[in-house]
Amino acid sequence: MSEILPSPRIDSAEAIAGHIDVLVGMDPRLVAVRDFAGPVQPRINPPGFAGMAKVITGQQLSVTSAAAIWGRFEQLPGALDPVRYLSLSEEAVRATGFSGGKFRTVRAIAEAMVVGQLDFAHLETLPAEEAVRYLVAHKGIGPWTAEVYLMFCAGHPDVFPAGDLALLKAVQHGLGLDARPSIKDMIGIAARWMPHRSAAALLFWRYFAVMRDREGILL
Repeated sequence: MSEILPSPRIDSAEAIAGHIDVLVGMDPRLVAVRDFAGPVQPRINPPGFAGMAKVITGQQLSVTSAAAIWGRFEQLPGALDPVRYLSLSEEAVRATGFSGGKFRTVRAIAEAMVVGQLDFAHLETLPAEEAVRYLVAHKGIGPWTAEVYLMFCAGHPDVFPAGDLALLKAVQHGLGLDARPSIKDMIGIAARWMPHRSAAALLFWRYFAVMRDREGILL
């Protein structure tokens, strides 16, 4: 099978399917993973301040809890604009379910954008590793947050959040590994899937969801 060039954005089911077709040709172990997971749908959030705020909302929370908090947060007047966010009180933001730490992290991002230290448009011109370094230089943004932003808001085709617990569990089960890989091990495993690592991550997240829903394991 001839390899496709990564698309600028992983923003459709068809684009993801194309990347996964290439992946299973590169790594036959993924055939069974794809067959079990079924179709993989894109996860697209708005780029920029609103998208980063949404990623931060979901840190260390279940999908259900994060969605409920985000639903309240995005209804706050000005919450999705960096300049107007700075005028919101901590009390008002935390009333939506934000922790104090998340309030301060989003505020630091808004401040960096306002003074020109953080430019999300520039970010999308960078290779994945440089883009991660650019983001984690800002207080409150760690590797997972940076990588998830790049995948879901910038649509980057070659990112794998190796520290994500669901991915570590899914890769262990899906590849039949004796033990859950460490983050370092996971980075090495995912290197085999370059330059299609984002599609691999989406595939294993879907695999995890199916295993959880059907068999109640991997929790």
